[in-house]
Amino acid sequence: MPELPEVETVRRGLNQLTLNQEITGGDVLLDRTIAYPFSVNEFLDRIQKNAYPSGVGAAIATWHRRGKYLLAELSSSSLPSSSWLGVHLRMTGQLLWLDRDEPLHKHTRVRLFFGEHQELRFVDQRTFGKMWLVPPGVAVESIITGLGKLAAEPFSPEFTVEYLASKLQNRRRPIKTALLDQSVVAGLGNIYADEALFKSGILPETLCIDLQLKQIERLRTAIIQVLETSIEAGGTTFSNFLNVQGTNGNYGGVAWVYNRAGKPCRVCGTAIQRLRLAGRSSHFCSQCQTLRGVGS
Repeated sequence: MPELPEVETVRRGLNQLTLNQEITGGDVLLDRTIAYPFSVNEFLDRIQKNAYPSGVGAAIATWHRRGKYLLAELSSSSLPSSSWLGVHLRMTGQLLWLDRDEPLHKHTRVRLFFGEHQELRFVDQRTFGKMWLVPPGVAVESIITGLGKLAAEPFSPEFTVEYLASKLQNRRRPIKTALLDQSVVAGLGNIYADEALFKSGILPETLCIDLQLKQIERLRTAIIQVLETSIEAGGTTFSNFLNVQGTNGNYGGVAWVYNRAGKPCRVCGTAIQRLRLAGRSSHFCSQCQTLRGVGS
């Protein structure tokens, strides 16, 4: 699943390519991709320019990211306030900025048409991705309800050591499982949880209640560092992720532990191990993360 760095990479690409572009129409090839409104015809009616009294359709003012959600603010001279287009890529979703004559990929789910013969194409092999169109004057969180459950962003001022400690202390669950909980840290997922735990020297099965404050401080720093490094690399491509122009992410080539089971640790040479926690794979170095674990 694309995590914060991949979604942030897509957001930045969309802001470079699609701002102030008027949406002139669209096509939905898989109805269940549209989470709101519940009628695909209503979605298409609202998105296309003839739905606006002036005949001037909505244009993308800017793209935001919240956790793993993408949110496009849509503005129009015909409307008193902005509407919003929400996208969640889920496991295999891709947003690609293409010429409209580009042959359709068999997993294309939604097409949004723009001027100059361009389109934003939502491709999703596993079909778990979703789109929402939130009308003007309606709170985005009331429609995209997952937004209201998200914790602080790792790059926000709220993401302090004290904040993270309050989310972790007194919980009897493995730290790796806790980090995948979006009500603990927004946007973090399997890849970067493994990476952050390695850099902070904490084994994935360590219980949150056993963490000392200095470990939580190291963990907070590591989370921010690995996310920044991955964003600079354009995210990680292990299977499906592509940026908006169809390019792979490059972080996988420098990952410390993720997807490196059996390979030598980049620090000490010990073989990277893998275990399963709550149905998810966790990668770690038993030497580096034990030496700096509880009590270090």
